[in-house]
Order: sequence, then structure tokens, then C-alpha cells
Amino acid sequence: MLKSIPFSLLELASVREHSSISDTLQNSLCYAQAAEKLGFKRFWLAEHHNMEGIASSATAVLIGYIASGTQTLRVGSGGIMLPNHPPLVIAEQFGTLACLYPDRIDLGLGRAPGTDQITSRALRRDNLAADEFPTEVSVLQQLLAPSVQGQRLKAIPGAGTEVPIWLLGSSLFSAQLAAKRGLPYAFAGHFAPRLMREALRIYQTQFVPSATLNTPYAMLGMPVVVADSEEEAKYLSTTSHQRILALLRGNPLWLKPPVDSMEGLWNIEEELHVKDFLSLAAVGNPAQVKAKLEQLATELGINEFMFTIDVYEPQKRLRALEFLAEMKSD
Repeated sequence: MLKSIPFSLLELASVREHSSISDTLQNSLCYAQAAEKLGFKRFWLAEHHNMEGIASSATAVLIGYIASGTQTLRVGSGGIMLPNHPPLVIAEQFGTLACLYPDRIDLGLGRAPGTDQITSRALRRDNLAADEFPTEVSVLQQLLAPSVQGQRLKAIPGAGTEVPIWLLGSSLFSAQLAAKRGLPYAFAGHFAPRLMREALRIYQTQFVPSATLNTPYAMLGMPVVVADSEEEAKYLSTTSHQRILALLRGNPLWLKPPVDSMEGLWNIEEELHVKDFLSLAAVGNPAQVKAKLEQLATELGINEFMFTIDVYEPQKRLRALEFLAEMKSD
């Protein structure tokens, strides 16, 4: 079953504790290059601001960096948080990327600001921008479409590039909008799995065919830690546990080395929160992870998986890619 389902990656450019941002971004490129060789379809970068330990704030710049170091991999945003930006600026940025790397750029859009109120104000967007999301998606579609006679506002570059637009979400709003507009939809199960089944059901049952898509196309984002043994995978997954714990506490999000046990690092309430946050994670040996992916694909009608792999050691993360690629060849 997995042979026919594309595998893709979501990258936050997580900075390892005591490492540099330069090293982080170089590791991200090596990660993307390895994914390309192994047949992964997409490599998306997520927009985050004012978060120590996450280096993907200049998302469009990083997309260009990754695209320039690869040849066939589709590179894009997972996503651009549209309330933070004027649509014209995004159309120009992604139109430029599409001209430099034809038929390789994706534009995933999120409705949340993806940051705190102080940072939102620093980005010079108003608090009501999220309410304008459907309108601004329409504006972006128009700016990336071929120009028409009499059109006064044009994205140059951008017009006519028709960069594929995806709607991303962790709630029901974007699922409904993606269905109504006939756009591909990606559910953010890697951090908010609670509404996954309902959101995907709404998208798939309410989908209206469009010039973009004849049938619904659903991508599921989910965390994965796969290793030689279940024991090792659980050990490696403590890196993710520590990072989500830091997020809950409002601490810097440095990627920390795995630990033998989380006991003493969190209290019972924090443990429950972290495990709820990561409840969709597939953690185990290759057979266990494959079984979970097959079960999700069958149950939910998934067209594509997008994985977050928060593993501290770069070589262990590359090994996880090899395990995933082997699942498609079995």
C-alpha cells in the first residue's frame, strides 16, 4: 500500500543545543539532499518567529537555499502564516522562487499567526488579519494566475507562475475552506492531532472540484521516530519530549540529546500534555512504523504523508529516512 503514497518532510530547522544556526541550516540541506536521493517528494519549511531554537523564520529564503542545493525535490512552505504578510509580498517571493526553480515550488498557507502578540505587532500586521484569510487566499490566487486585461495590481515576478497553493490547518476552518475552493489540504497532525479525523472527513466529503483539483488530495503531517529497535526509537523520541516540554514551559526550544528516562524532568500534568501533543507519533522499529502508516492510510484515505523527524544526531535522522524509504520498496 505505501508504495503508491508519496512521502515528504517538514523541516523546522531545529537548532541543536550548543550548536550554531549556520550548522543547523547546513544540516537541513544535507537532510534534503538525502531525502531527494531516497525518493521523497517534498521538503517543506515551517514559518516560526521569536522562538529560540527554531531557525526557519525567513522561510522563503530557506526555500531558495534548499532548492538551489537539490534538483528534483519539490520545496515549499509548511506553511507561510498568511496573517503575518501582505499577499502581494508572498506572491512576489514565491513567484520569484518559481521562476528560479520551475515546477518545484509549493506554497502552503496557514491561518494562524504562528507566534505571540508582541511578535505579530512587530511583523506589522493587525490582530484581525486571520479573519481575512479566505479573502487573502483569493488575492494570492489572482496574483499568481495569468494577468488579465485591465488588471491594475500585478505580482512581478509571480503573475502566471501558478504556484500550487495548499491550505494547512489543525482545526476545521481550513478543511472547510480547502474543500470549498477545491485546493489540496494538509492536516497538522504533528502538533495538533485531536481534530484529525473530523477535519479530514469534512475535507473529503465536502470537496468541490476546481480547475486545480478534480478530487480531494489530503496530506497528513505526523511525527516519526524510526530506528533499528523499538527500544532505541523510544530513547531517541525523548528529544521530542524535551522540546515539547520546553514549549509548554515557555523555554527556548533547543534540540536536546535523548535521555534514558524523562522521569524527574516533567510532572504528571506535563507528561500528559506532551503525550497528547505527540499522540499521532509513530515511534518504533521499521515494522511497527510501517504498520501504523498503513493503518492510517487505510482508515483516513491519506494521499500523502509528511513527516517531522526530531532526532538529535544528524546521522540518526538520515538513517530514519533510509528506513522510511525501504518501507516503500517492500
